[in-house]
Amino acid sequence: MGGDTAPRWLGLGTAPLGGLHRAVDEHEAVTAIDRAWELGIRVFDTAPYYGSGLAESRLGLALRGRPRADFVVSTKVGRRLEPGRSGWHGAPRLRAYFDFSYDGALRSLEESLERLGLDNVDVALVHDPDDHYAEATSGAFRALRRLREEGSVKRIGVGMNRSELLCRFAEESDPDCFLVAGRLTLLDRSATERLLPLCLERGIGLIVGGVFNSGVLAGGSTFDYAQVGGEVAQRAERLEEIARRRGVPLAAAAVQFPMCYQGIETVLVGCASANEVEDDVRLAGVAIPAGLWGELE
Repeated sequence: MGGDTAPRWLGLGTAPLGGLHRAVDEHEAVTAIDRAWELGIRVFDTAPYYGSGLAESRLGLALRGRPRADFVVSTKVGRRLEPGRSGWHGAPRLRAYFDFSYDGALRSLEESLERLGLDNVDVALVHDPDDHYAEATSGAFRALRRLREEGSVKRIGVGMNRSELLCRFAEESDPDCFLVAGRLTLLDRSATERLLPLCLERGIGLIVGGVFNSGVLAGGSTFDYAQVGGEVAQRAERLEEIARRRGVPLAAAAVQFPMCYQGIETVLVGCASANEVEDDVRLAGVAIPAGLWGELE
């Protein structure tokens, strides 16, 4: 692969390592995380939901023995696991269910730490509280606030796809950071309209995921996990044409696009193999010609 090294802003999302798109065995998952480490990635995002606990346990296995001060781990609360059918490929028979209660969040984080084999995580996020705002603020987020006050967690926040609800959290709570997925991309820039200015105003860090909109911006055929078509497909084709004319892979522009904005801390890429990690690190280092961002508008 050459001497590619990940930029400091690039982080690894572990949902694919839990079987999001296909079954991934433990060796392949650990090898992918090891390769990310070798290439300089030091930020890792996970959740109990990913692979019904598999992503957390595999991340913990790969990080075991590495200096704790050298990496950042974020995980999530709001979904817990119980016996049942998992929707993840190759995952154990554990079903995720919503629990945004105060006690549920505390137990969830304890279970995550056990799977990760860590004494603490750097970031804890309330996970997808779309239809549970009241319970999430009075329960799970209040629990995370307590853990932050105690020093058990350095930073707390919310991770989800809906930027408008994140704005409400910003206005009514005291988060340190947000993870917004799929809303700060070449195809969907809605997070730049209100959320990003609000985060800058209030000093809330922004972590960006879903930069490929689940595939269409990396040569795939899905947009936000559904078959792409219509206007979105036409827009993606137009973006591809512009990038190709300037000699840049569209996927490289997609990975780097969020870093055009002030206040973005990390861009997460989800990888299921060491090869995918290498590909994304390479894309993050592609030189973007002057003027391309304006053309892609």
